[in-house]
Amino acid sequence: MTPQSADATGAADAHELVTRAPQRLTPDPGRVIAKLFVPGEEVPEHESRTARVIARVLALGDSEAGAALSATLASFATRHRDLRGTFADHFETVAHRIPRAVAVSGPRRLLIGSYFTHEYAIEGAALCNPCMVAHPDQSGLGPDQVRFVLSARAIGEGHLSCIELRTGVAGPGGRIDLDAPAPYAGLGRVRPPQYDLRQFEAVLSATGDDDEVAAFLHRHLPRRFAAAELEQTLEQLPARLTARQGTHRTIERIRWIAASTYDLEFSPDTAISERVLWPNAPTERHGMEDARFVRFTDDDGTNSYYATYTAFDGASVTPQRLHTTDFRRFQITQLTGPAALNKGMAFFPRRVGGMYMALSRWDRESTSIATSPDNQTWSVGATVHAPGRAWELTQVGNCGSPIETADGWLVLTHGVGPMRTYSIGALLLDLDQPDRVLASLPEPLMTAASAERDGYVPNVLYSCGAMRHRDTLVIPYGTSDTAIAFATVSLPALLDRMRHTRSDAASRGGT
Repeated sequence: MTPQSADATGAADAHELVTRAPQRLTPDPGRVIAKLFVPGEEVPEHESRTARVIARVLALGDSEAGAALSATLASFATRHRDLRGTFADHFETVAHRIPRAVAVSGPRRLLIGSYFTHEYAIEGAALCNPCMVAHPDQSGLGPDQVRFVLSARAIGEGHLSCIELRTGVAGPGGRIDLDAPAPYAGLGRVRPPQYDLRQFEAVLSATGDDDEVAAFLHRHLPRRFAAAELEQTLEQLPARLTARQGTHRTIERIRWIAASTYDLEFSPDTAISERVLWPNAPTERHGMEDARFVRFTDDDGTNSYYATYTAFDGASVTPQRLHTTDFRRFQITQLTGPAALNKGMAFFPRRVGGMYMALSRWDRESTSIATSPDNQTWSVGATVHAPGRAWELTQVGNCGSPIETADGWLVLTHGVGPMRTYSIGALLLDLDQPDRVLASLPEPLMTAASAERDGYVPNVLYSCGAMRHRDTLVIPYGTSDTAIAFATVSLPALLDRMRHTRSDAASRGGT
């Protein structure tokens, strides 16, 4: 049993409930993706040098061009799946710069594509903030085992974040086995989605954009529509309406909403750990951060996976939603409403009282219950956790989606104390009325151990979601935004500690 320790406030934590596992995931600079590179856009002026680079490649003699392509493929082909296909895609991206009268051979096209490709080390800076959920495939396991999917925030050059995936098996007896990651890391293909008119109307209403344009869309578009239908409708706007001062701003906003909503698909012959969710939308261009996945059970008993994550465009954050059934095809949608204004939303794993529910930190420092009739537009409800103890006075938030127990919804929390130290705590909410707090740990469940304090962001211990496996709580957590560690907690022991805390508070006249 690990003895109690103290955090920076001097408050003892509940380490005797926690068993740390020996496994660690550390950043691997060899985890690279092959992504588009446009020479010139890496500098603040964003002056593309595409045409000049293409002209130089076209000027190479056939022998020199062939040798350059062969050397490039020999050096990099073993580091990526289908590098030729990537070169071909990137050639098509810049092909508009090729003079119309110039015929370009297949090998020369691949060579041009190689000059517009570069490797990006997705874990070059850090690997942190994990979340764990049960895998959709539980076949071939022992009676006390569960296969899981682990998501993580990977940070590379320029502090640019993406979402990575891993797999493994938990149990028996608190054992955690991580699968070796796939030898490649790759990007999915963006597919045009079916848009939902309600999303456009909600965003336009929240931003105060031209309501006449929104009304025109409402009149002429069906509830679900494709990109071509949207463009055709915008082209039909009356001339007198397009002359209005705010119309062009609203049209730009509409196209921004469309660009921020997309489907992402990976090849079926890729492993889950090969799939990298990379920023594709304008809301995400500086990163996709801290995905909080939850296995969601709908009213008809079907299961799928939702996640909220923070999209960062370099200036502002936007909560967005992922939805998948198989971790191969993902639907990405922007969330709306007053509760979807900041980082750290986390969905409940089922509806409560007919409503979708989530934890929200809309005010940037406390945790509230959010509700939605459609899992799209979110309203703010009661505050269930505000900064109150020394180890969490800067701000509080959740460490992932609530976990259902017979005693109530167990919510792992995070609190920020002196010297920006992060600790993990726990709340218990009523199953039928989640805005009613039943109990909370007065002390942290976990604080950073001495070996976990140093890293990319020191003194941070943080999780984006634990997984319940029978009577064990498996907690993946980031250590100082540098690596990922794992711990297990006896769920009955934790709930018993919280029950005694509640009883002690009641005996002193507390709530």
